[in-house]
Amino acid sequence: MIEKEVNPHFEDFLFDWNQKFQFLVGGYGSSKSYHLALKLILKLLEEKRTALVVREVYDTHRDSTYSLLEEIVIDLGLEGIVKPMTSPMQIKFPNGSKIIFKGMDKPVKLKSINNISIVWIEECSEVKYAGFKELIGRLRHPKLKLHMLLSTNPVGEDNWSFKHFFKDIENNRIVLDDNDLYEKRTVIVGDTYYHHSTADDNLFLPDSYVEQLEELKEYDPDLYRIARKGRFGVNGTKVLPQFEILGHDEVMNAIRAIKSPVKRVGMDFGFEESYNALVRLAIDHDNKILYIYWEYYKNKTTDDITAEEIKEFKESQELIRADSAEPKTIQYFKQKGFRMKAAKKFQGSRLQYTRKVKRFKKIICSDICKNVVRELRNLTYLTDKNGNIIPDEFNIDPHTFSAIWYALDDYEVSDLKGGAISF
Repeated sequence: MIEKEVNPHFEDFLFDWNQKFQFLVGGYGSSKSYHLALKLILKLLEEKRTALVVREVYDTHRDSTYSLLEEIVIDLGLEGIVKPMTSPMQIKFPNGSKIIFKGMDKPVKLKSINNISIVWIEECSEVKYAGFKELIGRLRHPKLKLHMLLSTNPVGEDNWSFKHFFKDIENNRIVLDDNDLYEKRTVIVGDTYYHHSTADDNLFLPDSYVEQLEELKEYDPDLYRIARKGRFGVNGTKVLPQFEILGHDEVMNAIRAIKSPVKRVGMDFGFEESYNALVRLAIDHDNKILYIYWEYYKNKTTDDITAEEIKEFKESQELIRADSAEPKTIQYFKQKGFRMKAAKKFQGSRLQYTRKVKRFKKIICSDICKNVVRELRNLTYLTDKNGNIIPDEFNIDPHTFSAIWYALDDYEVSDLKGGAISF
């Protein structure tokens, strides 16, 4: 008989093993890792199992997962029968159960593990998606039910953990709206159990700790969202906060309703790691709305193949404004019958083009433009060592954004005061 006082929000979770996947997300100090570790110990005392505990870097176990499990063993008065060992790092139980620790930085060592029926991935957002899928393959046992436990502080919505377990907007895949989880606190979808927690759920925290988390609201709103509220979101300052995604038919109907739409095409060139990004835009000049309704996005294709794949532009004779850094490529397309001209690039043009796009009141993108959505929906500014925004540097290299820059060459969005417009 073991008696242990726990936080009420975790009571049901401790003994619920109905789903294969159990995903715990929460803010700082919510006690999610503690209760997950306690749950694991109780299960291994009850049944003979081998559990694998994983972090991205093996050496981080000693001061985190291993230390926590050892602390709970001692707190439960089990140190006489449950034996934490440091070389190799593992925990052995009297019934033959054991916990072993591995890091994804040493993947070769995972291949020798057999009969794993439970995997706990601590700080799962730090593990690569390929590693997560590899670990699913490590779950194997001829008789026992298999379980994967995942715990994490929330990160950006571009992280695989959010896309896999919640929403992958680019691929129109929605498993669970994370706002539903924040409201209901625990949710079951298929074979996945979701649990959300914050510092308010940890009755053992001192008030001073919660007060420190509250102070984040005044000077670090991103960290406040993560640490205090325990919510996913966009880390950093969005470059295009006015960016919206609508259904393709809705976008095209809106474009057809514009009295005198300004149509533009822009292209950024790439081959190996960069991409050929080609976009069609329509501008509602009076209402300052930019519509993005068509894209081509591909790399590792030679110019002759690209020319064949976008031959509709040669047939339509639409003018393509393209990256002036590739004059030979532009000349090739012109020789093949395309209307193409170099967009102006100059010292500071990245910043000027970015500011131009930001002047639109709305930027509306068709949902068929998957790569535009992927690159621009959560595009954020990089910051310097002092935390100041670098206004022409971003968290990714957004090729579709460059294509939009070039498409808008020699077009000006009027500012709020009004002013001269050039086309």
